[in-house]
Amino acid sequence: MLSTSKVAVESTGSGLAVKASCRDFEITFDEPCEMGGTNEGMNPVEGVLCSFAACQTIATLIFAGAQGVPLEGVRIEAEGDLDPDGFMGINPDARNGLQEVRFTVHLKCADEEAAKKLADLAEKQCPVSDCLANPVPVVRTSLVIE
Repeated sequence: MLSTSKVAVESTGSGLAVKASCRDFEITFDEPCEMGGTNEGMNPVEGVLCSFAACQTIATLIFAGAQGVPLEGVRIEAEGDLDPDGFMGINPDARNGLQEVRFTVHLKCADEEAAKKLADLAEKQCPVSDCLANPVPVVRTSLVIE
């Protein structure tokens, strides 16, 4: 059975800053000043990296609990490379999005073998990782001119 997530994002009127909302939560996204923003929040690509790392962390915690792995803590560090010339249309050969995502898993766990298996399982099952690794159809369902 599918679970549908719904979000809304709206400009704030302050430069490039936008408010993203989902359920009862809000996040401000923006661009750094040197990119024309007001630096009120992380940019959307940084948000993708945060979502990826958060999903890896949460998946690790879920599977540790389900499998009884004695996990004391999890930290994921992620980074990715973006060529702004692709997004800006300056270089038609450059990809618009992230070129690669790299991450490091830090697990505080006394059982090294269980920790390795846990990290592999979380990496394999992480929904955000799946979205990044495999093409997801993106469909504009309508355009409303107000």
